[in-house]
Amino acid sequence: MCSDSSSFQVRWRLIGLAWLAAIGVCGGSVRGADGWADWRVAGPFVCRADFALEYEEPLLADLAHLQDDLVRVLGVAPAEERIEIYLFSRESTYRRFLRQRFPGVPYRRALYIKRGGPGMVLAYRSEELATDLRHECTHALLHAVLPMVPLWLDEGLAEFFEMAPAERPYGSPHLDKIKWNARFGIKTSVAKLEANASLQQMSGADYRDAWAWVHFMLYGSADAHAELVLFLRAIGQGVPPGSLGDRLESRIPNVGREYLAHFRKWPTDR
Repeated sequence: MCSDSSSFQVRWRLIGLAWLAAIGVCGGSVRGADGWADWRVAGPFVCRADFALEYEEPLLADLAHLQDDLVRVLGVAPAEERIEIYLFSRESTYRRFLRQRFPGVPYRRALYIKRGGPGMVLAYRSEELATDLRHECTHALLHAVLPMVPLWLDEGLAEFFEMAPAERPYGSPHLDKIKWNARFGIKTSVAKLEANASLQQMSGADYRDAWAWVHFMLYGSADAHAELVLFLRAIGQGVPPGSLGDRLESRIPNVGREYLAHFRKWPTDR
């Protein structure tokens, strides 16, 4: 990731550092200062790890651009507070850290936690690290600028933005099942998703359907996209936004039919 002669390695390293500085990624070793082996700043994120982050610099550069994507696509404000990321090389170390620092938090492979201070994203170096970080950092960026986000929408947006940018339109593992359901007129209403009051109530199918409604709002209907932006803007301004499902139905006659038509014609790759 992110054997020739040493001079080539030096040139490559200098070029890489210049590129990372241009997009706002910098850092260095802090072992002995606070116990972490390495750290980086990437956009609004401060990342600390118990391993060297050199090979994770492309991923951190990707995270530095995630905020730009949210601002551009959703119309939300950029985060003004720093968001802390803590990475662990081993799952066992990650589990021990969670037991010691957050004993009441249910275990997950990656977590977003906000308790008064800056938001925190915690994860270990699994094969799904890139997906996990994009997912949890989406939560962190949204909650840094919005006082609340409805649970289903929060998870749907995180499911959407967890994919690498080039894969978001066609690369989600949810797409094939949603397209199959759409062929037979099967869909879950926004109202049903809005009824979920806790993460424990959300099933795997709910995550998939939340992703699907986000995909529809971003790619299936300009009116739906506009309503999503207005809904999030109202939340950001402290105005009670009401039900997004009701707002979509009021703005778009037969919104359920448009949703189904969107996925019936949407390709699985391009």
